[in-house]
Amino acid sequence: MYCYGIIGRPLAQSLSPALYAWGFARSGHPGAYFAWEKSTEALPGFFAAVRSLPIAGLSVTIPYKQAVIPFLDELTPRAQAVGAVNLVYWQDGSLMGDNTDVAGFLAPLHRLRDASKKLPPRALLLGAGGAGRATLAGLRELGLTEIWVTARSAAKAEALARDFDCQCLDWEDREQALKNLGPALIINATPLGMVGDNAGQSPLPGLAQARLSPCPDAWFIYDIVYNPVHTPLLTAGQERGMTCIDGLDFFVAQAKEQFRIWTGTELPSSETRALLLGILEK
Repeated sequence: MYCYGIIGRPLAQSLSPALYAWGFARSGHPGAYFAWEKSTEALPGFFAAVRSLPIAGLSVTIPYKQAVIPFLDELTPRAQAVGAVNLVYWQDGSLMGDNTDVAGFLAPLHRLRDASKKLPPRALLLGAGGAGRATLAGLRELGLTEIWVTARSAAKAEALARDFDCQCLDWEDREQALKNLGPALIINATPLGMVGDNAGQSPLPGLAQARLSPCPDAWFIYDIVYNPVHTPLLTAGQERGMTCIDGLDFFVAQAKEQFRIWTGTELPSSETRALLLGILEK
């Protein structure tokens, strides 16, 4: 039996345990998956246990996608490029850190492009954590050069903007900036809107009344929060006629890549999304 789990805080909203338990059963992989909610102070002891116990892999979520790096032996090139880790596994005796969030972020955007949907020429990223770093790496792969970053922590936003050569925007000015941006891809990489302490919140509470030019349907809203699927941000975007992308597609794509790396087995996207929607609806 192989032991896997997710580390982060909080974890009550995570669908990972249910998803991977289903995936292991479906594929016949002898794995068990656990939720390990740990404080920052507990990380050294936890990773000491990872090295002494038969733990085959970890998913890493907020707020530890950067904090886990000092406890690993190596990073893959894509994790190095992002500067954040959401996947841990063993390779030839080394504890490896990888990042599947870039693939997860890009998956629905590639589908829209394949369907001849033209993406906006610029982007506004809300949030400067590990998911935000993966988002910027993905935007660079898409070839976007006009990118603004804003976060509640000005220091984090400025550091992230420097790392990816983007422009930094003050958090208090983010809604005013919508009037001047023109059509843009707006990405929420904050936990605002997630079930728990941030439920019912939006990183753009004034979006419903914002003046957008030339027309709302040229704008995209991408919320990487997946629980709930329909966040206040997406609801406002839909009411304005914007193209909306929910976080469940992001989650499914990055989780499929993690599962493949761990087991060598592919999970079907449609079945995986249907399973998770069923869980959320309950």
